[in-house]
Amino acid sequence: MSRPTKPTVTLAALTFVATASLALPATAQDSRSPSWSEVKCARYKRAWTDALAVRGTKGLGREFLDNHETFLASGCTDRPAVCPQTDEEFALANMMVVAAMNAGTASTFPPFSCRKGG
Repeated sequence: MSRPTKPTVTLAALTFVATASLALPATAQDSRSPSWSEVKCARYKRAWTDALAVRGTKGLGREFLDNHETFLASGCTDRPAVCPQTDEEFALANMMVVAAMNAGTASTFPPFSCRKGG
C-alpha cells in the first residue's frame, strides 16, 4: 500500500481537528442556556480557528478571509458571499462543510457561496 500524499494527510488532519473541536460542548457567556444557533456558531468558530491554526492562511485570499470573519462576527447570522476561488480555499470550505455536518448542522450552515454579479 502506498503512503498518502501530503495534501491527503493535511486534509485528514484538518478534518480530524475540526470534527474533534465541533464535538466539544459550547460554553455560555451568561447563566442562560445558549440557543442552538449560538451552539452551532460557537462550535463552527472553534473548528475554523483550529483549522487555520493547523493549515495557516497560505493560499487564502483577503476577501475570502474578511467575508468569513464577517460571518463569524455576526454570530453566524449574516450571510456574506464567502466564495472560494483557490484550491486552498475550496479545500478549506469543503472541510468546514463536512465538519459542520458532523456537528449536527445542515450543510447550508457554513457561509460558502458564490453570487453572480449583476
